[in-house]
Amino acid sequence: MNLHAKKDGGIYVIAEAGVNHNGSVRLAKNLIDASVDAGANAVKFQSFRAAKLVTRNAPKARYQIETTGTDESQWKMLRALELSEKDQRNLADYARKRGITFLSSPFDLESLAFLDGELDAPMLKIPSGEITNAPLLLAAARTGKPLIVSTGMCTLGDIETALSVLAFGYTKRGIPNSLAACAQAYALPKARRRLQEKITILHCTTQYPAPFSEVNLRAMDTLAAAFDLPVGYSDHTEGIAVSIAAAAKGATLIEKHFTMDKSLPGPDHRASLDPNELAALVSAVRAVEQALGNPVKCPSESELGNAPIARKSLVAAETVRKGQRWTIANLDAKRPGSGVSPMLYWDLLGREAERDYQPDEPIDRQ
Repeated sequence: MNLHAKKDGGIYVIAEAGVNHNGSVRLAKNLIDASVDAGANAVKFQSFRAAKLVTRNAPKARYQIETTGTDESQWKMLRALELSEKDQRNLADYARKRGITFLSSPFDLESLAFLDGELDAPMLKIPSGEITNAPLLLAAARTGKPLIVSTGMCTLGDIETALSVLAFGYTKRGIPNSLAACAQAYALPKARRRLQEKITILHCTTQYPAPFSEVNLRAMDTLAAAFDLPVGYSDHTEGIAVSIAAAAKGATLIEKHFTMDKSLPGPDHRASLDPNELAALVSAVRAVEQALGNPVKCPSESELGNAPIARKSLVAAETVRKGQRWTIANLDAKRPGSGVSPMLYWDLLGREAERDYQPDEPIDRQ
């Protein structure tokens, strides 16, 4: 499955359920239903084991403290948000029945292997926090599947290093003995072509919610120019305006968190869309992708009939007798535009009228 564009050439919209299921399969299925109702292309969850993801004393992020307090550790918080393999099989089957693509972000090697093998996910999402996790990147590329790579908290150098590991994984066997070996693989034309076939990179600001002043959508242009890869946007801002702007800026993919209820307990609900907002986002993105059209500047089909109505023609401004010369005083431009174009105004000045004209009478073509 090539993510660089959907079959119809449109923008791929991922409804990011994330951990907003709060550990409940019932709530997760409600999220899948909401994704379908909104018209998203895919619904995405997160696959992890807290014990593989964080140490027992790992601190919470500031936004996690703001939304969940300090009474529990990050490990304990994440432990309650795990989906078992049985749960994920259940959800993947349910998504398939509902006609929407099931995706998930792996945060550890075991979860990646499960998504690739047992669930046979059509593509994998590398979250921003894992872009420096070289073993995970290598294993993800070794699946041979398309990857969505989020770049929150990254410099261009971070991204290039991650892409070099992916290039090695896609094109080389064995384990690299250094990052230099990955860089050598990345330099090969074969590897670059492979990345172009498989990788979509997402601009992202890793904060929940992300301040509008720190979004920097123009960085999407920088990413496209630097890496010659399709660029999308993972949106952590409040509302839908920035996602719409990213779509208009040429994002090939939009990912947005959503929840069934923003007041639910948990780290991500507050910065997520509700189902109605998700539907509004998808509708707006679909409108944008239609509006983007093609780069050719020419009259559209619906405009053609309006030109004679909206444009003007040269007319007599007053009574003009045959043989009288056309002047600024007796020549004017008025609607409709079915006669001689006012672009020929100066060509006509000084010429003799070939017949009598009444005020507002269109000038004959000469």
